[in-house]
Order: sequence, then structure tokens, then C-alpha cells
Amino acid sequence: MEKEHKKIDFKQYIAVFFFLSLGAFFGWLIGKYIGKLEISFTGRIMSFFVMIILMYFAIFIQIVIHELGHLIFAFMTGYKFSSFRIMSLMLIKESGKIKLRHFSVAGTGGQVLMAPPDMKEEKFPVVLYNLGGSILNTLTGLLFLFSHFKVLHMPRLSLFLMFLASSGIVLALLNGIPMRMGMMDNDGYNALTLTKNKESRRSFWLQLKINELLANGVRLKDMPDEWFEIPSDEEMKNSMMAVIGVFACNRLMDNHKFDEADKLMTHFMNIESSIVALHKGILVCDRIYCELVNENRKNVVDDMLDARQKKLMKAMRKFPNVIRTEYAYALLAEKDLKKAQEIRKKFDRYTRYYPYSVEIETELELIEIANRCKNLENIDLKEDHGA
Repeated sequence: MEKEHKKIDFKQYIAVFFFLSLGAFFGWLIGKYIGKLEISFTGRIMSFFVMIILMYFAIFIQIVIHELGHLIFAFMTGYKFSSFRIMSLMLIKESGKIKLRHFSVAGTGGQVLMAPPDMKEEKFPVVLYNLGGSILNTLTGLLFLFSHFKVLHMPRLSLFLMFLASSGIVLALLNGIPMRMGMMDNDGYNALTLTKNKESRRSFWLQLKINELLANGVRLKDMPDEWFEIPSDEEMKNSMMAVIGVFACNRLMDNHKFDEADKLMTHFMNIESSIVALHKGILVCDRIYCELVNENRKNVVDDMLDARQKKLMKAMRKFPNVIRTEYAYALLAEKDLKKAQEIRKKFDRYTRYYPYSVEIETELELIEIANRCKNLENIDLKEDHGA
């Protein structure tokens, strides 16, 4: 496990290097631009801040372009719309209607999830969907670069176009070159994995199909059993198969089979696997919850709730299952009813616009189970939203 941690950190340093290099290049461009201005010191300061705003705006535009790339190439290859997220704003298709929700994942600027076409002979298009963002970043980056040289007589516009070109190319490289970065695998890594074998493609299809059904109000426990067959230890080394393993654990939690869930999660955490950091953090949260509502051994809980897990939970602090675990910990480990009540209010606040209502149903049931463990069945800890 320690060896894997070092590998993940190394990939994170690559991303940091890219962004530091981009920032240094932008700083050089801004300094060169301001140095040519024949204005007062105050004017130079104002111009500096204007350029900083334009720089961040350019990066934001390329993030939107990246997600649009996924969307466009997905539509071109037979997918149907499911959700489109930029930062924390998310458009999601629920029961045939497009609704606005709030959702964010640490380390990501956006995400496009589509309903997949039917598989034919165990195949369906995967490469263009995954690489669509990097392709559009590259194309627009080159277009903006060409435009930059065409308007050199307009310094501010040419500088903004260079911001757009540079950020587009950097995003294309960061997402297109296969890497496991931080919380998630990047698009290039996913595309490479999917081209290797049919099991990976089937797993990817299942992930998208499960997400589609979740958005349409179907809980994991009500989906077909064959979708959640537990991968072998060898299959868990494949990143796509590992996600199915995580879903199998999630489904056991949804069925309230806590002993089975904890046993399976413990096994996955003790073998060599390709479970990404985000999913590992959530699995540990679920293991902590299972322990709290069963034997509630302080030493076992404290061992799982180490510095690394606390850091992950802080990064995922708005995730319903993280808040649910914090609630159970305050109630059953710390025996602090007042703190639990505050966390319960936070749960309602953060989940009010959460995109997957069925996941909230699951989490509310788990909160109620924690209440029963504390003999609080008749106490309403929920925030009063009014009529």
C-alpha cells in the first residue's frame, strides 16, 4: 500500500508541474505586456489584475470546452444525455426532464456522464467519448494560437488568445496522456484501459448504465443482481473492474448487509487493486459506519480514521455518505448529541440540491439506523425547512 501511495503522489507532482509551468508562462506574458504599457504605476497595477482575471477566465473557458468535447463526441457515437457538470453546477436528466443541481468532486473541474448505446457483440464506442475533451482542447488551442498571431497589433486581445491557447493545450495533455492523478483516473488512462479487453468495456458500460438508472430514481438494491458480480482479486487490478467492485460494496450497504459489506471492503483494501483514492475514501467511510453500528470498538474506528482518511473526508466533506459517517461517529463514538444535530443540519443543507435523490434515501435510512443504535427513534434530528 505504501508503494501505491508514492506512485499516486508522483502523478500529482506531474499535474502540479504542468500547472506551475503554465502559471510561470502566464506570469511572463503578463509581465511582458505590462512592461510595454506607457501608463502610471496605478494603471499598471490595474492592468495586472485585469490580466489575472482574463487568465482565470481563459482556463474556465477551456474547462467548459473540454466537457463540451466529451458531450459532442458522445452524441456523435450514439450516447444519450445524462448529466453535464461544470465546477459545482450540474445539469442532469431526471425522468425525462433536465434539472439544475449542485455537485462537485475534488480534483475535477467538470464531468460529462452519458447514457451508453446498447452493446453489440460485446462492443460499443468508448475511445472518442473519453478523449473528446482533449481533442476539442487541442483543436481550439491551436485555433486560438493561430488567432493570437493574427491580432498582434491588439496586445490585450492577443494576450487573452494566448491564455486560451496555452490552457487548452495543457488541459489536453493532462487529460489525454494516460495517468492516475489524485482522486481519479484521467481520460487517457480510461481510454487506454478500455481498449485492452472486453471485460473493461463491459464494466464501463455498466458504470454508465448504473449512473443513468440512479438519475432516474432506481436504487442500487433494485438493479439486476448480475450487474454486481464481485470481481476476482486479479480483475480488481483493472481500474474499470475495480469500480464494479466498489458498486458491489455500495449495493450491500444499500441492502443494509453491513457484515457482508465490511468483509468485502476489508478484503478490497488489503489486496493489490486499482481502486482510485476517491472510492477508497468512501469505502473507508462505509467501513467506519459498519463498525459504529455493530461492535463500535474505539480502537478499530480510530485506526481507520487516520490522518490520511481525515484529509480525504475533508476534501469530500459535501458527499452524503461522508456526512452520514460523521453523524454516526459524533452520535455513537463521541456520544455528542449536539454535534450530531449540527451535522444532521449540514446533511440537509448540502443534499438539498444533490443530483441523485435515491442516494439520499439510502443515506437517510442509514442515519435512522444510527439513531436506533442510540435509541433515538422518536427524536427528530432533521433541520426544519419550514412548510
